[in-house]
Amino acid sequence: MRDHFEIRDHDAAGRIGRLEVPRAGVTVETPALLPVVNPNVLTVEPSRLREEFGAEMLITNSYIIRSTDRIRDRVLDEGLHDFLGFDGAIMTDSGSFQLAEYGDIDVTTEEIIEFQRRIGSDVATPVDVPTPPDVGRERAERELATTEEALADAEAAETGEMLVNAPVQGSTFPDLREAAGRRATDTDLDVFPVGAMVPLLNAYRYAEVVEAVRAAKRGLDPDAPVHLFGAGHPMMLALAVAAGCDLFDSAAYALMARDGRYLTVSGTEHLEEMEYFPCSCPVCAEHTPAELREMDGSAGGGNGDADASAEQLLAEHNLYVTFEELRRVKAAIRSGSLLELVDRRARGHPAMLDGYRALLDHTDELERTDPVSKDAFFYTSHESARRPEIRRHRDRLARLEVPDRLLLTESNAPSTHDYDAVWRVKPPFGPFPRALSETYPLTAEVPERLDEAARVAAAEGVAALAEVNPESEITLGHDGWPETALDAVPDCVETEDLRTLGRSG
Repeated sequence: MRDHFEIRDHDAAGRIGRLEVPRAGVTVETPALLPVVNPNVLTVEPSRLREEFGAEMLITNSYIIRSTDRIRDRVLDEGLHDFLGFDGAIMTDSGSFQLAEYGDIDVTTEEIIEFQRRIGSDVATPVDVPTPPDVGRERAERELATTEEALADAEAAETGEMLVNAPVQGSTFPDLREAAGRRATDTDLDVFPVGAMVPLLNAYRYAEVVEAVRAAKRGLDPDAPVHLFGAGHPMMLALAVAAGCDLFDSAAYALMARDGRYLTVSGTEHLEEMEYFPCSCPVCAEHTPAELREMDGSAGGGNGDADASAEQLLAEHNLYVTFEELRRVKAAIRSGSLLELVDRRARGHPAMLDGYRALLDHTDELERTDPVSKDAFFYTSHESARRPEIRRHRDRLARLEVPDRLLLTESNAPSTHDYDAVWRVKPPFGPFPRALSETYPLTAEVPERLDEAARVAAAEGVAALAEVNPESEITLGHDGWPETALDAVPDCVETEDLRTLGRSG
């Protein structure tokens, strides 16, 4: 058990937690966004990241600092926090990104961990090997073995109160990710980044990101804080949190601003094509797209200053919208509506929908941490029929006492009948005793024009009830269910179409 990370709330696999960072003397609430700060180019001053945007933690690159003479000596003399002017927690990368980009670096894990300790890093990173997607298995296994050697070197280093990352690699092989997670969690290291995600994220391969995260999570302890390396677009934060990630680092706010790109929760816009800003952050409230396009690009003070560049103002907007979305995600966890937020975000891009559907492929895993009671369940798409609440209801049907002769109906109970009991059937959940009608999730709000998926899910609930009660005579009164739903009802259940009987309710 890692006593520096405490989980306070759950929804799906998302959680609100408290990450104690002892060297910084702070506790960071997760999910947390770590803006990437390039020590050579400060697009937004780190002090502003904390004071104006609410960043409790940031990440910078210790390899760049170590390799740049004019910066290295200052940081060694002043310490990293004073050099950056940031009094929150600071994570440092090791040069692994440079290794992935350029193929070689001149530093070992032992050397870079010691350098990170000397400059005052709060969370250090070893020199792992970020194996890219789609490589052969032999290479993935070989490089994973090198990463695990780096974790052993990091574990043996003298780190004092400094936390240390244990990156989980394995390319696009779920079994390697799971095994890597298991070996990482067996170390005494502290934070667990899922690495080499940038190529997948840049290619909008969100389903594969979800598969990599879920595989790593299967290997990691439930209380392990998980960092999704390279993830910081507001569009995918809800999905990544719902998959089980706690920390994110974003260079997107600056990199995309440099290219004139404007982030939103549903995608990326190009400044040159925009007529209106669909946002009320300070940047968007005080400027129009045309005004930003007219700026000469000179560096300036930002925050509405007359000499601010369009790039800097775009970066500020990108930070505002990203932190706003992270707060929205936290609120959704607290209210139990995280998957509904993911559903809304999934409608913004087909690749996001792929990611959401991939997440729902792991409903059994999500159900283990999903709260048994929430405020409300909203059926908003056919993906809702695959949510953990429906799986849990279906699994719990085996606990119910079923009479010898049972009527399941979408209508009201008939005024006269010879059944031993009459239960309700409510898509997408299926059957339940009427006494449970006011309990979660059976109080769900569902549309009047139900889709096929909801009725198929309800039929599967009927089948589950019949399977565990083979001696009971069960009759289903349905409201015009399609053949796909009726095909899921076993032959031992008698069915009656209430529309034909003129008794639909």
